[in-house]
Amino acid sequence: MAEAFETLDVEPRGDHVEIVRMNRPQVMNALNTRMARDLIGYFEALSLDPRRVRCVILTGSGDRAFCAGGDLKERRGMSVDAWSAQHLVFERMARAIVNCPTPVIAAVNGVAYGGGCEIAAACDFIHAAGNARFALTEVTLGIIPGAGGTQTISRALGTRRAKELIFSGRAFSVEEALAWGLVNEAHAEGALIEGVLATAERIARNAPLAVRQAKQSISRGADMSLGDGMAFEIEAYHRLVSTEDRVEGVNAFNEKRPPVYRGH
Repeated sequence: MAEAFETLDVEPRGDHVEIVRMNRPQVMNALNTRMARDLIGYFEALSLDPRRVRCVILTGSGDRAFCAGGDLKERRGMSVDAWSAQHLVFERMARAIVNCPTPVIAAVNGVAYGGGCEIAAACDFIHAAGNARFALTEVTLGIIPGAGGTQTISRALGTRRAKELIFSGRAFSVEEALAWGLVNEAHAEGALIEGVLATAERIARNAPLAVRQAKQSISRGADMSLGDGMAFEIEAYHRLVSTEDRVEGVNAFNEKRPPVYRGH
């Protein structure tokens, strides 16, 4: 990737996967304005060029934190106007992750508190290390989750569990997150990235247009009635019938060889 980021480390893995590390380990990868702008830059660029990569792994630098939440040292003494202006950046960041057409896996390698938990929940799904801890601590600071957390956590866990966690601000373990459905898979400490890479590479081997259409159908259909969602699915399906990848997939199956997908 041509663009360099001040607070992100972007590592290509193979031809079709990138690992994006939030890179402020000295402050447990706390989210400041610069990091939010860098995340916007990365994910919006990917939305404009979705063929560049087929799966993204989003994680934190170091072994202590995915992201410890908003940088409260930066926020100390902020005027109301400055706080609101910063939050507009955070809002756009959350939308950039949620709306990214490419699959995004959160690899939670430690603490994911406040905005860090919201960033993880904005991804398509979450894998976590055994030392991961989650919390939505905003009410303890006089605010509420504002980067999508009241919506993404409710959709993942149901409204009753989400209310308990958001109203109390209490931390919860990876075992709880796994049992409640926030986390898809837990990995031993030190084995997280390789474990997530196995899933990312499996996704990247599939037809990229089909994966993107499936993501859109699932994400948009979640807010529709069953009938409308099924109608949307059919529209997404028929966009794939004329693609070269659809022909390649059927031919490869009949010729008993791995398919070579080009995203056409």
